[in-house]
Amino acid sequence: MRRFILMIVAAALSLSVVSAAEPTAISADKGEQKTRFLPMRQRINRNIDQNKFVYKGEVMLGLTASYGSLNSQDSDLMLLLDNINMGLRSTTVKPFFAYSYRDNMAVGLRFGYENISGEVGNIDLNLGLIADMENMGLSNLGLRNESFMWSLFHRNYIGLDRRGIVGVIMETELMVKSGTSTMWSGSGDDLSRSDSRNFAARLNFNPGMGVYVFPQVCLTVTVGVGGLYYNNIRQFDMSGVETGRRDRSGLKFKLNIADIQIGLVAHLWNNKK
Repeated sequence: MRRFILMIVAAALSLSVVSAAEPTAISADKGEQKTRFLPMRQRINRNIDQNKFVYKGEVMLGLTASYGSLNSQDSDLMLLLDNINMGLRSTTVKPFFAYSYRDNMAVGLRFGYENISGEVGNIDLNLGLIADMENMGLSNLGLRNESFMWSLFHRNYIGLDRRGIVGVIMETELMVKSGTSTMWSGSGDDLSRSDSRNFAARLNFNPGMGVYVFPQVCLTVTVGVGGLYYNNIRQFDMSGVETGRRDRSGLKFKLNIADIQIGLVAHLWNNKK
């Protein structure tokens, strides 16, 4: 009986020793895994998000504006055009408001106004030495386009230096745009006019760069690269009767040089570090 009791006690002690040794082996294995994967984690995590370009709690007020014109004095740029009498003007103003809800992340609202107008008194197309082709011309043409836009956008910033002076901007924009256009030709009794009502909805992607030119003022440059779009155009004659309609939608990614936006942004905050 005494031997039997001693055997039971020895078996119990051996089981307790084995059970105590198994977690140690598992923890040791886990330690080996941590030791083995720790250098890999250091290589993957490059700590890009530690370079802060925009701080949480900042309020941003910005404005982008552009103006362009083309008139008869610029006709030397068009070698095939003669006897030019025209004037084209384009004005765009886009103020916006944004709030940084996290470091290097912000959401905002943008409003915009665009006006394009122009008149062509006369343009002759000189084909020069091209055989069997007569010169062509246009006269008494006009265009006026006025549009308003509203958009909701989200921006991600990546600071390129530890001081947070230069950064990359990745912007996603949901935009709605509406306006009217008028085109006319001729004069007097020969005048003809066509009016249209335009509507557009777009999901745009606008990457860019930002540089602080002053501690609280940032110069930004963004360019549109396309995205999802939907366009609706309704055309009317001089009496107001609808003469045509066109709907178009799709997905298009293309670097749009005409959609380069240059602006200034004022960053308002209380305790930027």
